[in-house]
Amino acid sequence: MPELSYDTTSLNYLRAFFAATGVEAKDCVVVENKVVFLVRAGDIRRVVGPHGERIDRVKELLKKEIQVVEFASDPAQLVLNAFYAFSPEKVEFSPRGKGRHATVTVPPEWKARAIGKEGRNLKIALALVSRHSDVVSVSVA
Repeated sequence: MPELSYDTTSLNYLRAFFAATGVEAKDCVVVENKVVFLVRAGDIRRVVGPHGERIDRVKELLKKEIQVVEFASDPAQLVLNAFYAFSPEKVEFSPRGKGRHATVTVPPEWKARAIGKEGRNLKIALALVSRHSDVVSVSVA
């Protein structure tokens, strides 16, 4: 697992996130105009705030789409958390080069959305999960 590094833009996003929510994010990645923040387990309610006020403040500050994912030290749980909105059922791993490939199973009616237009949600999940585990690729079944 590589050491985490941030560019100036990501550091600014992390600062703005903390200022708007009072919650310190463990990480953030930017994929296709969407900023994904990784927070400690249990912090999502604090991030969202009453009636979504805090998360709306973050969206307004950053002028970007926002996604918040709960951290898990277990790679399987982290992958499941990244696909939380699509009701993931399980994740299976297989060897892939120097790491592992994660296959996430979601209900058939959620599969297209879980993948996203042009694989956008797969790219987002991989960008986040690969920074915190040995997962090198992700697919949806």
